[in-house]
Amino acid sequence: SAAGVLVCLLEYPRSKRKKGSTMERCGQKYLTAVVKLFGPLTRNYYIRAILHAALAVPAGFLLSTILGTVCLGIASGIYLLAAVRGEEWRPIEQKPRERPQVGGTIKQPPSNPPPRPPLDARKKQPEVGG
Repeated sequence: SAAGVLVCLLEYPRSKRKKGSTMERCGQKYLTAVVKLFGPLTRNYYIRAILHAALAVPAGFLLSTILGTVCLGIASGIYLLAAVRGEEWRPIEQKPRERPQVGGTIKQPPSNPPPRPPLDARKKQPEVGG
């Protein structure tokens, strides 16, 4: 059960994507601080692959935990593939919001009036067959 808690703490914080934006999970910032505290031990996907494989070995001896063993083995393979491709876990850090400058957001009003239909078209047409 301690291994399950360790895996959950390690897996809960999402990693920042290389492209695009990543939505942070609820309460992730607290666990991100813990994962960052251990540095390369938790960021490196080679180490994560070895950890998942090592946790899968003792679970494989009991029939009741065979499904967990398979899941840990698959996770280990995925982490190994990601590590070979040069990926690593990176924290999602909030950027400070920039305040828009007041002078830059005010635009000049249009100098020409909006186009209007001719006077004849603006008059209300009488309805036929009332």
